[in-house]
Amino acid sequence: MSEGNEMYDIIPDIHGQAGKLKGALTSLGYVHKNGAWRHSDPKRTCVFLGDFIDRGPDNEAVIDIVRRMVDAGTAAAIMGNHELNAIHFHTRDPKSGEPARAHSAKNFKLHASFLQEFPLEAPKTTEAISWMMTLPLFIEFDTFRIVHACWNETVIDELSKVTQNGRLTDEQFLLAADKDSQLFSLVETSTKGPEATLPDDYLIYDKEGHGRYEVRLQWWNGSASTWKQIATSVPNLDQLPDKNLPKSIKQSVYPLQSKPVFFGHYWLTGKPVLQAKNALCLDYSAGRDGPLVSYQFDPKITSLDLKNLTTHS
Repeated sequence: MSEGNEMYDIIPDIHGQAGKLKGALTSLGYVHKNGAWRHSDPKRTCVFLGDFIDRGPDNEAVIDIVRRMVDAGTAAAIMGNHELNAIHFHTRDPKSGEPARAHSAKNFKLHASFLQEFPLEAPKTTEAISWMMTLPLFIEFDTFRIVHACWNETVIDELSKVTQNGRLTDEQFLLAADKDSQLFSLVETSTKGPEATLPDDYLIYDKEGHGRYEVRLQWWNGSASTWKQIATSVPNLDQLPDKNLPKSIKQSVYPLQSKPVFFGHYWLTGKPVLQAKNALCLDYSAGRDGPLVSYQFDPKITSLDLKNLTTHS
């Protein structure tokens, strides 16, 4: 996506927290005018990193704000894993008649706040899901990139070959729910982050106490050389083997010479930090008790600086 003299306000996972979103837009200088939130400077544009729904109480209001801004040209938006999950939850395979995402008790619970406002098979639910299906998985601007969970060069290249600017077709959405398809792996990586199987049958336990043979990777961490250094979302790093990483993982790390990339997804807490000199996660758990963090990006100044962060409580 090409840029002129725009300035970008990059906003991560909102998760149904319309109050936080409105507060953030107001503090950034946006006002509601002519049916959409707009900045007094027409060159200011919002960029949303996905995960608009679930957890918070105002899914419909968040979707309405984002949709109106995208339609008005005052925002760009991509899909998060919660939109992907919702699409699969509310889509049935035309051959089997089964939902693409199981209607299990666990999945109903994860999707509960959205379902309270958008019941199964209600017309407005179908319409909202149709809109979600128009969202791309990633956007490449002239001077920066956005993705929900992971910009893996090989994965994005493959998705670019088989999609229209990162947008999946109806058929591809069904393939993305099929664990045996290549598209499943590509979409899972970009929306949920990469995982790798631990060596020698190592078993770890996640924060829910579930045993896992895989770990989520810090795909931005080019300095990592061991499993302990590259793993993320592991409550106890002492569970991990103190062994060197295989070459395939080290080669998949985001290159330091690549464009700055912004992402969300990881439910960080504490004081914001740069993940790498050209990689920044903005998700600080706004879907629960954390703040909604935004970054003002000037395409003329591509080096990332935490001074450009704004925290909206």
